[in-house]
Amino acid sequence: MSEAMEARDDAIETVSGAPKRGEALRRTVGEFLRLALIAAAIALPIRYFVAQPFVVDGASMEPNFHNGQYLVIDELSYFLREPARGEVIVFRFPGNSKVHYIKRVIGLPGETVEIRDGAVFVLNQDHPGGFRLAEPYLPADIRMIGNFRFTLRDHEYVVLGDNRLESSDSRSWGVLDRKFVTGRAIFRAWPPGAFGPIANAS
Repeated sequence: MSEAMEARDDAIETVSGAPKRGEALRRTVGEFLRLALIAAAIALPIRYFVAQPFVVDGASMEPNFHNGQYLVIDELSYFLREPARGEVIVFRFPGNSKVHYIKRVIGLPGETVEIRDGAVFVLNQDHPGGFRLAEPYLPADIRMIGNFRFTLRDHEYVVLGDNRLESSDSRSWGVLDRKFVTGRAIFRAWPPGAFGPIANAS
C-alpha cells in the first residue's frame, strides 16, 4: 500500500514539474524576443539614418574603388554640414532616383568649375582668378578630355569619377543637386585586403 502511494506521489511531482519547465521556456523565449526588439530598435535607426552599406558597381572610381567592393556610407554627417571638396559621396542619380552612383565632389555651391587642358580649375570668392585643383588621389598619368564649364548655384555640386575616361558624371548629365546626396563613403568593409577607413582628400 505504501509503495502504491509513493508511486502516486512520484507521478504527482512529475506532472506538477511540467508547468514549471513550460514556464521557464516561455520566459526564455520572451527574453529572447525582448532582446531582439531592443537590438532592432538600436540597429534600424543606424541602418536607415546613420550608416548604410553600398556595393561599388562598375569601374568609374578606379583605381581607388573597384567593382564589388563593399562600403559603409555615413548618412549623418551631411545633416550637420555640407559635402566638402574631395569627399567621395553616394547619391541618387538625378535621371533615375532608384539608381545610386558613387563619385567625388569637385565643385562646391557658388563656384565656377572649368575643365580644360586635361585639368580642373576652380573660381570662387577666395580665388576669383581661379586655381588649378590638385588631385592627389588620381594617378599622375590620368588623362581627361573635353572642355566644360559649370556655374553652380547654392545647392549644386560638380561630381566626377576618379576614372575620368570611364565615368558617367557631371560632364555627362550636369550638376548634382544637394537633395540627391545620400552620404559619404567612410569605410571599406570588403574585400579583406582593402578593409579599413576611407581617406577623403580635401
